[in-house]
Amino acid sequence: MDKVSFGNESVDPQEKTRRVGSVFSRVASRYDLMNDLMSGGMHRHWKNQFVRRLKPQPRETILDMAGGTGDIAFRIAQSGAQVTVADINPDMLQVGIERAGDQGVEGLVWAEENAETLTFPDLTFDAYTIAFGIRNVTHIDQALAEAHRVLRIGGRFFCLEFSTTTWPGFREAYDAYSHHVVPRLGKAVAQDEASYRYLVESIRRFPSMAEFKAMIERAGFAQVRVEPILGGAVAIHSGWKI
Repeated sequence: MDKVSFGNESVDPQEKTRRVGSVFSRVASRYDLMNDLMSGGMHRHWKNQFVRRLKPQPRETILDMAGGTGDIAFRIAQSGAQVTVADINPDMLQVGIERAGDQGVEGLVWAEENAETLTFPDLTFDAYTIAFGIRNVTHIDQALAEAHRVLRIGGRFFCLEFSTTTWPGFREAYDAYSHHVVPRLGKAVAQDEASYRYLVESIRRFPSMAEFKAMIERAGFAQVRVEPILGGAVAIHSGWKI
């Protein structure tokens, strides 16, 4: 059986799926707080930019995959689109459901789903979004194929994900911060250094912007574009099903 990466380790695919599930169950309650601390609040601006690029429209049907805590879905829902929030992890979904109740966000559909084997019929959604989730998928190519399958003709795929910055100087500083500061934040705030060490390692193992663009094209998407943020530390990838 082929091995897959779990951070800097090589493990069996089933083991990665199990371990990733364990990571997100442990960090679910502090996930959004840690995002604020790790990014200095910038993740909020990135997500706003991501949804602006998506341009959701009233009555569109949109699948937000790996969207458990609702951060992207809440933004999309303001447009009047019909959003299904899907996540493989029930603990993350529960956090999102509770946040939706606290914020008075209604009308969202919540679904426990594996990105590699979605239960939705073909040609179901007008758009598919995934933010900071695809690098944790065991078989990324299968998740992309499923995204393509459930989209209608003319549907669009949008992915927001960490990548590798190309800015000289900033790249070295960012690497040092990621490897030395983020795990310590995880230990201090979430009492979980190991999970945040994995999350940093998973970013380093994720394909480059150009490599991921090619994977999206191989899944059948057309007009695939990449928008780097901070030189590519974060990137928005998009494509169309035509």
